[in-house]
Amino acid sequence: MQSYDAGTAAPESAGGPTPPSPIAPATAPAPEKGPGARKWGRLVFWGKIGVTLLTLGLLYNSIFAAPDTAAAWRQLLATTLRGAGRGPVLLALALVPLNWGLEAWKWHRLARHLEPVTFRRSFRAVLVGLTLGFATPNRVGDYAGRIIELKSRRVSALGAVFLGRYCQLVATVLAGVAGLLYFLLTFYLRGYPAAGLGVVVSAALIGGLVLVPLYRSRLLLAALGLWRPLRRFRPALAIMPTYPARALHAVLALSGLRYGVFCAQFLLLLNAYGVASPLGPGLAAVAGTFLLKSLVPSLNALADVGVRELSATHLFGLLGQPALPVLSASLSLWVINIALPSAAGLLLVPGLRVLREKRAGR
Repeated sequence: MQSYDAGTAAPESAGGPTPPSPIAPATAPAPEKGPGARKWGRLVFWGKIGVTLLTLGLLYNSIFAAPDTAAAWRQLLATTLRGAGRGPVLLALALVPLNWGLEAWKWHRLARHLEPVTFRRSFRAVLVGLTLGFATPNRVGDYAGRIIELKSRRVSALGAVFLGRYCQLVATVLAGVAGLLYFLLTFYLRGYPAAGLGVVVSAALIGGLVLVPLYRSRLLLAALGLWRPLRRFRPALAIMPTYPARALHAVLALSGLRYGVFCAQFLLLLNAYGVASPLGPGLAAVAGTFLLKSLVPSLNALADVGVRELSATHLFGLLGQPALPVLSASLSLWVINIALPSAAGLLLVPGLRVLREKRAGR
């Protein structure tokens, strides 16, 4: 069993290469953005707003526009929380510390490659990052929350955070592609064997390609150098090839375990609200929901709500399940895994190391 005290905080491979010094100093001036880059940034920003508004509009039209839906929803929530559904809801809530504990363990494995760090500091950094990322575009505050807890090598820490998030994306893509493959073959391509075979081959290729940037990160760095706007990310991501394969295996395994916890929570909540889907198709719908949510860009954690709920109601609708219980389960998943931990993280934000340093210097 891995120890989490500071004395064991060392690089994954004792005989491996020593992590390089920071690629660029943290005080280096950022390159000034030209008019083209600023225009492109504005287009991306407004594009994300458009996607978010469209998603929320479709969700409202498909769920809340129906008559008496609000009353039916209140009755469903009351029946679930006071009746037999209370047990699954409480069990899903009990899995929240395990969920974020696995994420903290994953960050601990990544951060100790840069400097000695305890599991307690890693857990605090994860909660602070969750809170700061709650309302920031694409949750970039998550990077700040984790990096600011480190004492040095913060440029390289950007690459470590990216690596952890990419491992979680790999787990989401691998499971999600399999889930969507089930729906494609069952509901859309039945009777078209040639098209089905092509989709299966494409799914296998996607599963292989998504692993390339993880285990062949030097190829990723080379690809970033081909396009000038992306070259700015190379100093941070240069830390990725220094992680030994053993560390990558461990982080990917932790990402898979955390993904399993997410799925278990969703299935428990679906059961609590009365969604009676068979286990196999239900898992496929959950995996497809998580993948579709990950593929659609969002402005912040609130925008993720509409994407996930719309995806879940559509996929479970194909399985003959009513939209309202699925929507309730998906919203409950967001509340217990994102909203409540983010609120808890607020208690830790005033204790950030940078603020303590400022107070000490006064």
